[in-house]
This record gives sequence, C-alpha cells and structure tokens, in this order.
Amino acid sequence: MTTATQSLLALQGGARLRTAPFPPRGNMGEEEKAALIALLDDAIATGVAPGYNGAEETAYCAEFADYMGGGYVDAVNSGTSALYVALKALQLPPFSEVIVAAVTDPGGMMPIPLLNLIPVVADTAPGSYNTGADQIAPLISPLTSAIVVAHIGGEPADMDAIMALARQHNLPVIEDCAQAHGATLHGQLVGTFGTIGIFSTMSGKHHCSGSQGGLVFTRDEALYHEIRRASDRGKPFFLPPGATNPSASLNLNLNDMAAAVGRVQLRKLPAIIARRQAVVGQLGEGISDLATVSLPPLLPGAGAVYWFLRLRFHPERADCDKATYCQALSAEGLPINPSYRAALPHTQTWFTERRVFGRPGYPWTSPDYKGDPNRHFPCPNAHAVMENHFNLHIHENWSPADIDDAIAIFHRVDAAYRRD
Repeated sequence: MTTATQSLLALQGGARLRTAPFPPRGNMGEEEKAALIALLDDAIATGVAPGYNGAEETAYCAEFADYMGGGYVDAVNSGTSALYVALKALQLPPFSEVIVAAVTDPGGMMPIPLLNLIPVVADTAPGSYNTGADQIAPLISPLTSAIVVAHIGGEPADMDAIMALARQHNLPVIEDCAQAHGATLHGQLVGTFGTIGIFSTMSGKHHCSGSQGGLVFTRDEALYHEIRRASDRGKPFFLPPGATNPSASLNLNLNDMAAAVGRVQLRKLPAIIARRQAVVGQLGEGISDLATVSLPPLLPGAGAVYWFLRLRFHPERADCDKATYCQALSAEGLPINPSYRAALPHTQTWFTERRVFGRPGYPWTSPDYKGDPNRHFPCPNAHAVMENHFNLHIHENWSPADIDDAIAIFHRVDAAYRRD
C-alpha cells in the first residue's frame, strides 16, 4: 500500500481506520438468565405457568416507582401501549386536540388518533430534537385537551417552561421518556414533571424488560387507578366488590417473565447511565477542536443519558455536504445514522393521508371535530435540525479503545473536509 493510498479516506479508496466493527451492546448477562431460570423452575415445580400481575410484575412496578422517587407504576407491553394507556386514563374529550412533539417515534403519536383525538404537531426548539414552550404555546386553543412532550435521544426538554404553560391553561402533560430513562433537569428526573410519565422498555432502551415492554408512571393515586383499568380491558380494579368492567379497553399487560428481566435491568440502570455519560464526555473532549462537527449544547441544568449521541454538522466549515460527511464516517467504521427523518411521524403516509381507521380521514373528518381537518404542520425548525444533525450510536460498553478510535475517525474526516 502506498503512502498516498494510506492518506485517503476509506470512502475514497483508502484503508479503513477501524477494521473491526464496534462492539454489540451486550446488555444481557447471567443475572437476567438466572432470574428467568428461577421463574421457570418455579413454574415447573408448581405446574403453574408464569402469568401477569404476579409477584415479579408487582415488584418491578414498585421498584420503578421507588426509582422515580415515589408514586405509582403500571407495566405494559410497549412504549406505544404506555402512551395509549396514559391518554385513555386521562379521559380526554373525543375529537379534542392533543399537542405532540414533531420529533418522536411513530408510536409516540399514533395512539392519539386511535383514541379519536386529533394530533396537533409542535415544531422543535431551534437546533434541537425536542419541542419547547415557545413552539407549543401558539397551538393551544379551546380544543386542546393535553400535551405530549418527548425527551429525544435522552436529552431533557425544557419542562420548567412547558409545565408553566400547561398550568396556565390547566392542561395535563404526558412526558414521553422512552429514550430518556434517568435523564434529569436541575436534578429532577424526567417523567416526574408532568401528569404522567411513560417509558419504553424494549430491548434497545437504557434498561429493558426483554424484547418489548413499557411503564406508565404517575404520582396521582386516582389517576393510577384509571391507568390500571385502561391497560387491562377496563377491569374493575379498586372498585367495590361486585363491580363489573366500567369501560372498554385493550389487554396491554406486561408479564412476569418480562418483569423478571426488567427488575435485573433496573438495578443496572444507574451504572449504565454513568458509563454512557462518561463515554460522551470523553468523546466530546476529544472532538472539541474540530471545525466540521460539534456536540450541541444541552439545556442549562440538563443531565442527558444519551440513548444516542446527537451531533451537529457545520456545512459552512466543510467542503462537502452532510450526506458525504456521514458516508465518510461510516466508511471508516463508525455506527452512524445520517438522517433521523424517520422520527417525523407527521410526514409519513399514515398521517398525511389520514389512514388510521378503515376509512381514510377519520377522526379528522368526523363532524364532531370542530377544527381544520386539513391543517398542515410545516415545522421548519424540525426540518432544519434534520438537515445539519446526525446521530452516533454509542452505548455503555464502549471501551477506551473504542472511544479513541471514534475520536481518531472524526479527526481524520474533519481533516479531509474542513474548509481552510
């Protein structure tokens, strides 16, 4: 290999800086295996298969409530179900409007129209994946019944300002913490600012309950009772003996096998968060002198937990576009997501063509909806942040050598494309 070839980026035909793939997360261990074996051994001994609402699930909910600083928790089968349950428990008026952040998983928006509520999409704050009070305020109207705020990538949204706005208008707030287990703002855990906090515990999240799962948290006991009924076919939980199911709902329960895994994972969560923060701290320090890419600042007082690391590309300082830059990083071996546009659900076919029920248009086209069924949400800030930001997939099991390689890759690509 010639010196010239060695100096080329991998994208240009040179040798990759990192030849081995970055390590898989490896977040399952012997502790989770032991918990499941113990549960199955008990099932074999007793002849009773693991179910739901049993000892493991009850303990998991209690332990997560303790983690949150006290309150009530119901475990469900996904983060999407957690939002569905939260919305249903609030008993919002049908065909009222729910303001929801533009950047979120589709499951962070789809339950709204599935409950005959109308999603109204709030733009992100400038330079952020998260919405803010300034973006929510213009959307509040007499039709508004609730606000859903997502903490994307583990970065807290500005809940102080959002809650002040919500209190002014007497609106409940659901915090979507699917990507933000353990994130804080001024020392307070996200999920504890709003009326309800919801979490996904699918396999890739900070702590998981196996393949899929979710948690619904509140400090309001009466609301918790509604949450329990909403997650389990409207069963008459907490009602007098002889009461029958007071409402219709779905069976969205978690189960004891998933909860057994979740309990083990929850005990690991503080160490997972601390290590992710350390990884990002070292990466940030290592690339702080680069011209073409930077770590966007967090809100003052924010403690991010980094489900992924959001990075800003500076096109005015580079001799290439973002797509080429990200291709160069990937070619050198970095696990990059160059575009997060999949997290703009309101741009997807189901939303733009209003395909929720069998007949397109409903619930927007119902005569009971008094708003504009054809309303559009341009969200210029959200589109702008997609143009100049990208995501790096990091996790707590990156080694010092992995961090060093990532820093070296960024330096190599920056040197190739920085504008002098």
